[in-house]
Amino acid sequence: MEFDAVLLPPRRARMAAQGLWRDRTINDYLDACVAACPDRPALSALQVESGAMRRFSYRELAQMADRIAVGLARLGVGPGDVVACQLPNWWQFTLVYLACSRIGAVMNPLMHIFRERELSFMLRHGEAKVMIAPKTFRGFDFEAMLAALQPSLPDLKHLVVVGGSGANSFDALLSGPEWEKEADAQDILTRSRPGADDVTQLIYTSGTTGEPKGVMHSANTLLSNIVPYAERLRLGADDTILMASPMAHQTGFMYGLMMPIVLKASAVLQDVWEPKKAVALIQAERVTFTMASTPFLTDLARTVAESGQGVPTLRTFLCAGAPIPGPLVEQARSALGAKVVSAWGMTENGAVTLTQLDDGDERSVNTDGCPLPGVEIKVVDVDGRALPPGDSGRLLLRACSNFGGYLKRPQLNGTDADDWFDTGDLARIDERGYVRITGRSKDVIIRGGENIPVVEIESLLYKHPAIAMAAIVAYPDERLGERACAVVVPKPGQSIDLPAIVEFLKSQKVALQYIPEKLVVREAMPATPSGKIQKFRLREMLQQDAGSAAN
Repeated sequence: MEFDAVLLPPRRARMAAQGLWRDRTINDYLDACVAACPDRPALSALQVESGAMRRFSYRELAQMADRIAVGLARLGVGPGDVVACQLPNWWQFTLVYLACSRIGAVMNPLMHIFRERELSFMLRHGEAKVMIAPKTFRGFDFEAMLAALQPSLPDLKHLVVVGGSGANSFDALLSGPEWEKEADAQDILTRSRPGADDVTQLIYTSGTTGEPKGVMHSANTLLSNIVPYAERLRLGADDTILMASPMAHQTGFMYGLMMPIVLKASAVLQDVWEPKKAVALIQAERVTFTMASTPFLTDLARTVAESGQGVPTLRTFLCAGAPIPGPLVEQARSALGAKVVSAWGMTENGAVTLTQLDDGDERSVNTDGCPLPGVEIKVVDVDGRALPPGDSGRLLLRACSNFGGYLKRPQLNGTDADDWFDTGDLARIDERGYVRITGRSKDVIIRGGENIPVVEIESLLYKHPAIAMAAIVAYPDERLGERACAVVVPKPGQSIDLPAIVEFLKSQKVALQYIPEKLVVREAMPATPSGKIQKFRLREMLQQDAGSAAN
């Protein structure tokens, strides 16, 4: 595969001069762990359904990485080849990435909920040579699905199955034979180690606005984010990090797979989210830190409060992906005793802004944090002019962790000659430099010349006792141009109608022109694998409904 990571070379000299790119890869960090703490617990992975737990010390982790690397080489994988991995949070996920890094291959993590439609596009676009997937997971037969897809994917030479017993099983091809002891193993493991600017990860965006884009990252872009992230959170070798968010999402990949190795810390993986299991894991493994989206925090706080089973070792819960309701921060503080940190980031950059550990809790409620070292942000108007504090506009960033570009789609890279990347988000920045995401640029609703603050209205709707999920989208109006439609999913056993929503928002002192004028009630929302609501699908639905009504 020829990677067109065109955004990396122009900023190399500046990033190196500023000390932001340290020219180290995950290989360097893993080798350092083996040298300094070979017997320290490195990885513990729980399979919730079976109860099986697999553990590795750093010595064992490196040995298995070498073994799988040689096994991949035996399958014809070499520098620049793409190895796709559609696994839940199993130990094999971590080891596949470490093995790829040993031989210069590129890992393409894929969410385990993807099916034929998504996979056929991503595997073809990324030219994956090897696909690694479960035989079955949560009752679904991945092997059968992928075997049916493989004939239509000319680049896909091998399907490797975790949990299988045949000739194509992970154990038979990669983790079973002692490949690392064969005569040519050391040559294989040393001759093709990648540089820090080589593409190491190909990960697809969630696709909230249409076709997924293949994001290319190097070791330098990923690690230049992970190091200051860990420093701001005061994480170190004594920490134990729980990752229950999917490893195939950037959150899990960067902070559950890579960061523990960078820190010489311990990682604990949970493959299926069950809050009672998470509480037990935190207690048994003495977990100190975790990162996940708001529903995980809600579940964990509720479970601890209801069970009386505390999690005294958990110091910090970093929450990202959506605004954190104030009452939830209070509940989490009371139940968990942990600091709740708010953050915002993207697949293209990793975490961009975080609140500080010493900030008051209101900062996690009212902001998405301030930039990490190596990151600059600014808010501009439609003409690109910088806006003053408090004004909402397009959010641009310039970061050491900015990606290398979109694979085969350089025209979509969204980065100007001065390295400013258009995030596609709307935001405001306060006088202290803290950002608040206010919406997506494509989510703007202009009702009769008045911009509706979409995210703020959605946040209020989430406070309604009958609403489980909410989204505000535009629908066309002949007189005003656009009006706002609320799309909601009620909580089980609850019902909601438009008058109730209007009265509720009035009680919250919302301006009348901001209140939705139409309501659609659904059983579920169209969403990306990471849980982001796909508003483009909601808009398409409203347009179809309007067309049907016109006919």
